Amino acid sequence: MEDKEILTGVLDRWKDAVDAHEPGRVATYFAGDAVFRGLHPYSVGRAGVAEYYAGQPLGLTAGYSLLETRRLADDLLLGYAHVDFAFPDRPGIPVYLSVLLRRTGDEWLITHYQVTRIEG
Repeated sequence: MEDKEILTGVLDRWKDAVDAHEPGRVATYFAGDAVFRGLHPYSVGRAGVAEYYAGQPLGLTAGYSLLETRRLADDLLLGYAHVDFAFPDRPGIPVYLSVLLRRTGDEWLITHYQVTRIEG
C-alpha cells in the first residue's frame, strides 16, 4: 500500500469519527502512548484524546487535504495536512496538522498529533 493511501485511510477514519462526535472511536485510531496536541494543552494516551474530542461541540466537522507524506522508517510515516474544523454556528478554524503514524502488526495508529492554528 502506498504511503498516501495509508495516511488517507487513517485520516478518513479519524474524520468520520470526529464528524459523528464519537470521541471513544476517535481515540481508537491513536496509539496507547500517543502524544496529542490539539488547540489546548497536550495529553498522552487515548484517554486524553477521547476527553479532548468529548469536549468539542456537537456539529463539529473536519475537512482535510493531505499536503505531504514522508516514510521515515518501515513502520513510521509522517503526514502533513491542512484541516478546516467547521462549526454549525460560528466561523471555522483552519489548522495545519502533523501526524506521525506507527505500524503495529497490520494496523497503522497515530502516535503523534500536533495542530497549528492558521492565523490571518
